[in-house]
This record gives sequence, C-alpha cells and structure tokens, in this order.
Amino acid sequence: MKKLWIAMLLPLMAQAQTLEECQRAAERNYPLIRQYDLVARTTDLTVQNIQKGWLPQVSAQAQATLQSDVVSWPDQIKAVYSTMGIDMKGLRKDQYRVGVDVSQMVYDGGAIRSQKEIARQRGATEEAETEVTMYQVRRRVDEMYFGLLLLDEQIRLNGDLQQLLDGNEKKLNTMFRRGTAAESDYQAVKAERLNVRQQGISLQSQRRSLATVLSTFCGMEVKAVEKPELAVATGSQQTGQRPELKAIDARLRLADAQERSLDAALMPRLNVFATGFYGYPGYNMFEDMMSHRWSLNGMIGARLSWNIGALYTRKNDKAKIQLQRNMAETSRDVFLFNNTLEQMQQNENIERYRSQMKDDEEIIGLRAAVRKAAESKLEHGIIDVNDLVKEINAENNARVQQSMHEIEMLKEMYDLKFTTGAE
Repeated sequence: MKKLWIAMLLPLMAQAQTLEECQRAAERNYPLIRQYDLVARTTDLTVQNIQKGWLPQVSAQAQATLQSDVVSWPDQIKAVYSTMGIDMKGLRKDQYRVGVDVSQMVYDGGAIRSQKEIARQRGATEEAETEVTMYQVRRRVDEMYFGLLLLDEQIRLNGDLQQLLDGNEKKLNTMFRRGTAAESDYQAVKAERLNVRQQGISLQSQRRSLATVLSTFCGMEVKAVEKPELAVATGSQQTGQRPELKAIDARLRLADAQERSLDAALMPRLNVFATGFYGYPGYNMFEDMMSHRWSLNGMIGARLSWNIGALYTRKNDKAKIQLQRNMAETSRDVFLFNNTLEQMQQNENIERYRSQMKDDEEIIGLRAAVRKAAESKLEHGIIDVNDLVKEINAENNARVQQSMHEIEMLKEMYDLKFTTGAE
C-alpha cells in the first residue's frame, strides 16, 4: 500500500512547470509560429520590388516591317532631279530597327510610396491575424494544465481515502480475529478499498494520457504542474490587448492606406527618357530617301502624363473602402459585445466558487467528525460497516468538492485573464 501511494505521488514530486512556462513553450513549439517570419520576409520582398519602381526602366527591341506604302518624292520633283542626273530613290518598303529605350521616373504623385504603405499594412494585417490564432494556444494550454491540476488533487485525495480505508480494514481485521466483528464487515471494507484503488489507477492513467498530450503540445516533457497563484485580476476589464482588436485596427489602417492610394492615382507623372536605335530609316528621312543605309539615331526628352481615368471609378472605390471600414467596426462591436457577456459569466462563476469555498472547510470538518463518530459506533456495534463506508465516502466527496471548487475558481480567473487579454 505504501509503495503504491509513493508511486502515485511521484509525478507531484518532480520538478513542476508553471502555467506561464507551458504557455511560452507551446507558442514556441506551435507550427504556426513560423508564419510570422514568412509574413515578414514576404512583406520585405514586396516593398523592395515596389521601391524598384524608381530605378531606370530599360527595354530592348528589334523590329522588321514591310509596308504597303512609304513616303516618296513627288513625280515632278523626281523628274527635275533626274534631269540633273540625281536618282531620288525614296524610302524602301522593308524597314528595320534594333534599339534601346530608357525611362526614369522623376515624379509619380506618391504612387510608389502609397503602394509600399499598402504592402506594409497588408503584412501587418496578416501578422495580426496569425497572432489571433496563436492567442488561442493559451486557452488550449490552460484547459490541459488545469485538467492536470484537478487530476493531481483527485489522485492525492484518492490516496488519502485508500489510507483511511486501509486503517479501518486493519482495525476490522483485528476485531474479526478477536470475535468482536463479523468477517463480512472486514470484507466489505477491503472490497471498498480495492474499488478505490482501481479508481486511483484509472486516475493515474488519465493523468499520464493528458500529460503526454500537454508535453507534445508544449514540445517539452511536462511531468508535474504547479498550482498558480490566486492573485489574478477579476472584475470588468478593458480588452484592448486582445489580438482580435489589434487585427481589426490593422484592417482599418490598411483601408486608410488604400484610400490614400486613390489620391495618388489622380496625380500626374513626370518621366525623362532616352531612346536610341540602329536601323533604317532613321530620323533624317530625306537622307534615307536618297541612300538606303542603316544609321544610328537617338533622342532624349521629358514626358508629362496625367491619366484622369481614375476619376471614373474613384467614387465607387472610396465607397468600397468605407464598406470595409464599416465591416471592421461591426466586427469590433460584435467581439466587444460577446467579450463583455463572457466576462460577466466568468465573474459570476468566480463569485459562486468563492462563496462555495467559504462553506467547504466547515463541511469537511463536520463530515470528518461524523466519520470519526461512525468509527467509534462501529467498534461498539451500534452501526454496521455500510454506515461507516457511507460516512467515509461522504467525507471524501466533501474534500473532492473543495479541491474542485478551488481549481475551477482558479481556472475561471485565468479564463477571465485570457478574455480580457491581461498579461
């Protein structure tokens, strides 16, 4: 019996992990944690690509055409030049060009800046949405952690019950040998002790299973858990730290950036450019009409463009962005409404458990006194062993209820801490 009791306590004697340690380990171990780095790298690459819009844009081209007609000298002029012995050939219908065009943006009306801001805000939104999922990891750890705490308490009380029954079993065995108790009384208590031991084995199996799941979730071996402190904030709290609200704020900032890009789309663009090619005909058309030779040609200049086509869809685009804002604000209102209801329920549960715990100690004391009286009455033959077993179980149930009320109140406190987003 003593060896079994020691074996049951071994998990409790190991180095205990705190709730905060398990939460941090689970967050590090959860596969989605890699999403943060992927989002950051994707955002950086997108911004770098957009920034390259300020680099000179270079394009190479090669062209060969055959035209149905070309610029030519009037017949009268050709006749005049012919009398002078000059053959005015005119342009050929097959024309060729190999060249390079270079364009440099000078002023874009803020388009590139707004595109970079949109990319950053879109990345921030994705990170915020990832954080919402990661935040739920805390709740899953809490569920398993407090489940282990409750099982540990049940295992401890099961061991106390086994010891109590074992003491009464030995006492009845002595009384049976002396002839002051029936063998059936001794056997009834022994059967009850064996039944309680089976319950203890079942509790140990449940604990090992839950500890294995929690260890896998955290990426480290969790042999024992430590009861958290009671000093946890309660009452109505602000929920500004919840990642769901941060994700909504990120969506609103993205909408603002998208709206600013509409203004940039209306601004003019100024480019300087240079183009050069080798081919036929060139820019000197009169020379090329007289001699069909390939030549080098070049041109530099500035170009101001203003596309007012964005005005056609501007009103609808702004309306769509406003609808996105309205949807985000509605999501905020729904979240805060549900969050407030959840806080109210959790505060009510905490007060209920606190009220019940005020009576638990007194109930245990009364049950212990009744059980001791039953043991004395059994020794004097006033009651039978079934009455004693009933009182022993009643006392044990009172102790189990006290442990459950304490751990469930702790869990409600930490659930409230999760609900408010408190650190």
